[in-house]
Amino acid sequence: MGEDTTTLGGIHISPTAVATIAYFATLKSYGVVGLAPKNLADGIVSTITREPSRGISVYYKGDEINIEINVIVEYGTRINSVAESVANTVRFHVEKALGLRVTSVNVHVAGLRISDTD
Repeated sequence: MGEDTTTLGGIHISPTAVATIAYFATLKSYGVVGLAPKNLADGIVSTITREPSRGISVYYKGDEINIEINVIVEYGTRINSVAESVANTVRFHVEKALGLRVTSVNVHVAGLRISDTD
């Protein structure tokens, strides 16, 4: 998956490229404050490198693309609605950009954040 061969050569789409598309699509979704690291080691690495795909994992399995996203949601929004919106937005943007079908988008709500109401 993520590979294609043409008369001019081969095309390979890396999981990092898919994760970057998913990252920007996630941040556009209503109610999402940010992304959370997958684990402590990822948190330390992402703090140092500022990699845009933090909190997002992309898995290729044959002809399937599976995406997992860890988000931080705005307190007071409907968590279920935000998660569905993120899944639909990410699926749409990745399929539009790559022309490949996304099998699943799993959204994990890692936390809530209360905005300043000053």
